[in-house]
Amino acid sequence: MAELITPIHPFFREKSILFPVILLCGIGIVMVYSASSAISMENHDTLFYYMKKQVIFFGISLCVMFVTASFPYKLYRSFSYIILFAAIALLAAVLFPSLSIKAGGAHRWLSLGGFTFQPAEFAKLSLIIFLGYSLSKKQDLIKNYSVGFIPHAFIFALFSCLIIFQPDFGTVVVLGMISWGMMFIAGVKITHLLSPTPLLIPVIYFLIYKVEYRLERILTFLNPWDDPYNTGYQITHSLKAIGSGGIFGKGIGLGIQKMHYLPEPHTDFIFSIIGEELGLLGVLTVLSLYLILLLKGINIAKTSESLFGTITATGLTIYIGVQVIINIGVALGALPTKGLTLPFISYGGTSLLVNMAAMGILMNIGASRNDEQAI
Repeated sequence: MAELITPIHPFFREKSILFPVILLCGIGIVMVYSASSAISMENHDTLFYYMKKQVIFFGISLCVMFVTASFPYKLYRSFSYIILFAAIALLAAVLFPSLSIKAGGAHRWLSLGGFTFQPAEFAKLSLIIFLGYSLSKKQDLIKNYSVGFIPHAFIFALFSCLIIFQPDFGTVVVLGMISWGMMFIAGVKITHLLSPTPLLIPVIYFLIYKVEYRLERILTFLNPWDDPYNTGYQITHSLKAIGSGGIFGKGIGLGIQKMHYLPEPHTDFIFSIIGEELGLLGVLTVLSLYLILLLKGINIAKTSESLFGTITATGLTIYIGVQVIINIGVALGALPTKGLTLPFISYGGTSLLVNMAAMGILMNIGASRNDEQAI
């Protein structure tokens, strides 16, 4: 009798992932329109330029999420090296000025068929898949320093070197948190995870204190009001936006800071616009949706019937959680300024596509877990 029942597709079965993701994307489309309308009119003579593109991004990304949810997650183990080498090749291609697009003083984008693509976003997902495969495969020797830690730290270091030259220090931090979190869950010794600390301290010192704009961001973070019209301009206007929203907000479209005051209002600082226009209630709604996603990811990781599923689900959950924490932390002045999008909400095709692909894989892990438990 059970054989006559048509199985429900993972895309529809994992509603606690599907619904929050769609709601966050919906909020994102509305807020991208509101936050970008002034910029859109100035640059493109229309209020809807960025919103229309975000709708297209959403449609494509939703299809991608459906496909990745359809693909049995265990098969990613067979393609992990192919995905890894593809990510390395794309990151290397960005370093060639003839192949990359320069924006904001950085080479972080490739142009593919008229569309811009940011390889660093794909690198995050590829690293998660590879570490999930490698850490689960080497589980018998995971406590061995040369097997459980060195190879995985080397892959992280390789990615970091390629990304630092773009330059994009923030993405390196995200990759580090994902890598160390996955290794910790896989059972790598704490002493092994801490062993690079003596080496990392001088490297971080050089990358921050010997690079003028990074040092400036740290000093601005410590006291943005020292120079509110120059170095502290972004964060002070972000705080003004959030603080002026009150409990219920000013209303969609009625915010002031997006009117050429707050830079990047539809990308890096869209959370500030949410705070201004939707108020505390809007902010809590967004945070609640993220919390649902993260709790679901943790539950899937805890109950997966395969070690690969557990480690990969952990990486995917950390991936979304870290981006949310950093983006909101920057908007609230709790972290130094870093250009990192808010998952599912900020304007941007590459980040939305990769985030949705990640959620599709998480859906399949969750659905496969339920199938295995039912057997």
